Amino acid sequence: MILLNCLIICACIFTGGAQDTSLDNLIADIFKTDETTSTSTTSAPVVNPKDSSSNPGTGTDKGTDKGTGNGTGSTQYQSCGDQKECVPRWLCANDTINTSGDGIIDIRIDTGSQCKNYLDLCCDLPNKREVPIFPTDPENPEGCGYQNPNGVGFKITGAVNQEAEFGEFPWMLAILREEGSLNLYECGGALIAPNVVLTAAHCVHNKQPSTIVVRAGEWDTQTKTEIIAHEDRYVKEIVYHEQFNKGALYNDVAVMLLESPFTFQANIQTVCLPEVGDNFDYDRCFATGWGKNKFGKDGEYQVILKKVDMPVVSEQQCQTNLRETRLGRHFILHDSFICAGGEKGKDTCKGDGGSPLVCPIKGQKGRFKSAGIVAWGIGCGEENIPGVYASVAKLRPWIDAKLKIWNIDPKYYTP
Repeated sequence: MILLNCLIICACIFTGGAQDTSLDNLIADIFKTDETTSTSTTSAPVVNPKDSSSNPGTGTDKGTDKGTGNGTGSTQYQSCGDQKECVPRWLCANDTINTSGDGIIDIRIDTGSQCKNYLDLCCDLPNKREVPIFPTDPENPEGCGYQNPNGVGFKITGAVNQEAEFGEFPWMLAILREEGSLNLYECGGALIAPNVVLTAAHCVHNKQPSTIVVRAGEWDTQTKTEIIAHEDRYVKEIVYHEQFNKGALYNDVAVMLLESPFTFQANIQTVCLPEVGDNFDYDRCFATGWGKNKFGKDGEYQVILKKVDMPVVSEQQCQTNLRETRLGRHFILHDSFICAGGEKGKDTCKGDGGSPLVCPIKGQKGRFKSAGIVAWGIGCGEENIPGVYASVAKLRPWIDAKLKIWNIDPKYYTP
């Protein structure tokens, strides 16, 4: 999750096997949080319990949509008066909805609504609909990297904590770990082909594919009533960089091949990849995720996907700034990294590892490339201390080589 006050380190990076060098020890020491390793929501938040009636997609099907956004079937709605029920707003043709037109939804909980869920509206039964009254087809042309700046189907207000619109970043993925009947949040990722995930090596290092579920189209992790349902897929194969250093996090990149492809829809699309040599210095970019809102024990994982805008910092400036921290004056920034942030209260944080840093494609409004992958940092949201990301442009040859083995068509990630 991305935070209001941070977004930088991914969970559980340094739990064993760090290289025995002074730099590795320094970084490991910096990221000690003194947190327990229990499976409470503090360390591994639950992202919608698994639906016991079905499983994520395998190689022979297209997976399972665990949402109930279309309002069909045997859904039981809360009563809110005589001949009235709380239904998803896009399933009600009340005058309130028709006259406002834009489908604006206040995500604040204390709105005085008769309905418990902020996505619901108290609807007269004759006005209930079986299909959404808002169009859900994407307005953007086909291709990678298109943002939905106004959301999909509805637009939110009351976003005081940098919440993203529903479907605003359709390439954003949640990487989950199956534990019994629960899906526990592990880290973030980005969709670069219908069946390929780009993430950080430290997120999936030494993990078995059969234990990982990838979720696309997620937004609010604690509800299943969005206008378009999310989709889950199992992982078939995990490949991380052969020169990944689990202590200092050099070459922190991995790709995952899914058992079956996601179905493209308005809230599920791919992000573009940069070319080798692309430079994003001083560009204003977005990082997204469900990570903690601050570092340490007091930080909480986010429920709704967050977005943080921040500048890319040049390598030299980043190295200079990081030398002012406990890393010391001899610290050298590895050439597999890119830096962004350094503004007070704007950063990525614990749990955001593997999430994408996306930068605008010049001359194409609302279209983005994945410039970085959340790797590590010193604290969260500290002024003049940028976050450190794996550089996708520098690691592009490795990514291309792995995708070629899997026969992945470059059209999915080429602008």
